[in-house]
Amino acid sequence: MEKKVSFKEAVSVLLVMLVIMGLGVIKFGLSPQVPVLLVLVVVTFWARFRHFSWEDVNAGIKDGIQTGIIPIFIFILVGALISTWIAAGIIPSMMVLGFHMISAAWFVPSVFVVCALVGTSIGSAFTIISTIGIAFFGMGMTMGVNPALVAGAIISGAIFGDKSSPLSDSTNLASAVVGTDLFSHIKNLMWSTIPAFLGSLVLYALLGFHATTSTNLGKISQTVAVLQAHFSVNFWAIIPIALMFFCAWKKVPAIPTLFINIVVSVVMVFIEQPNTQITKMATVIESGFVSKTGNTSVDALLSRGGISSMMGTVSLIILTLSLGGLLMKFGLIQAVMAPLTKHLNSDGKMVTATILAGIGVNIFIGEQYLSVILPGKAFKKAYNDSGLANLALSRVLEDGGTVINYLIPWGVAGAFAANTLGVSTFEFLPFVFFSLLSPVFSIISGFTGVGLKHTKSENDQTKMAESAESLD
Repeated sequence: MEKKVSFKEAVSVLLVMLVIMGLGVIKFGLSPQVPVLLVLVVVTFWARFRHFSWEDVNAGIKDGIQTGIIPIFIFILVGALISTWIAAGIIPSMMVLGFHMISAAWFVPSVFVVCALVGTSIGSAFTIISTIGIAFFGMGMTMGVNPALVAGAIISGAIFGDKSSPLSDSTNLASAVVGTDLFSHIKNLMWSTIPAFLGSLVLYALLGFHATTSTNLGKISQTVAVLQAHFSVNFWAIIPIALMFFCAWKKVPAIPTLFINIVVSVVMVFIEQPNTQITKMATVIESGFVSKTGNTSVDALLSRGGISSMMGTVSLIILTLSLGGLLMKFGLIQAVMAPLTKHLNSDGKMVTATILAGIGVNIFIGEQYLSVILPGKAFKKAYNDSGLANLALSRVLEDGGTVINYLIPWGVAGAFAANTLGVSTFEFLPFVFFSLLSPVFSIISGFTGVGLKHTKSENDQTKMAESAESLD
């Protein structure tokens, strides 16, 4: 017999979870793994108290982890990619090129724009953060720019690109969940995405202005000299980057794209450094690249990567997904979300509730895909009944779901970004302006009606598209 969980009971359990994770991470500064593990214990024993079986507990954990198998494997490959890109001189080459091309004074806004443009072409925020993101981060450290601000600009640009690209998994998911056309969805996203982009650009320009001094120029020149002396800085470094764009253009999935890049990078290492031993290369892939230039700052920046570097993130993801699986199995999330749709009597309230639901799923489950799927299923009927179009819902799901996951320390995306760039989530959170502004502009759209699609306008667009096709 199915066990029902009341709204009050579900809220009580979720609040206890939030207090434990909040105190652990914020108050005591613990790594997220420990508080999440404690929450898992609390939820498990609550489930046993409510007479859920151990089979239910096991099934919930298995179901939760199953959704994250592919991202976990991708993270492992990204660890190997980072170390091989450094060993092959690709990231050092990008840094040297960047120092020659990007103005030091407007470095932060430039980072945001470049990451946004490249991200739109590739459609993967994780790839941007772990490749050109690391190069930009190293440049920022050399220039003496606030690391948290640089990380925020990298992540914001990567999220914009991921959100605006037809190659993005999350963008495709949002349009698929509500059953709307992908390109119509991306076009409609611009009502909140463009204002958030422009607002972020202004803030990065104001906060990131970095006056060029002789000291800064001296550090840059010194860093360039060190990189050129100890790494293979040359034109051939463009090959793996070009391959990444080519794979994106051919719509090659993430896993084979990463495989190809890792193999090509390893081959480049053996060509440029013929005396490299296979065992040494295997160690680089497994444990990461260790820079030994003698320059402390360069060595700190470029000693990273490797499969083992991702194990902390992988462990957190497994724990978080297990928790999400249990919350879904026991109906706690559903019990909280279902009653919300009954008290929404305006477009503004509907949009705000959906945004808050997406944020809530990110906080309690930490998985960006579920932050789109669960609110999408919960609110779709309410949107249809109120005359709001599916396009309106798909846009709000992205504004309150996928972009917020990067701000959650125990979230899949937040943990990945923090681990890859070496800056804690709470440090870069105030500077990820795009993620902070997207839900704000979405809520404004809900209350003003600007850019908010209704069923009639969506039907008219469909008819116009069908007419155009018949004329063709």
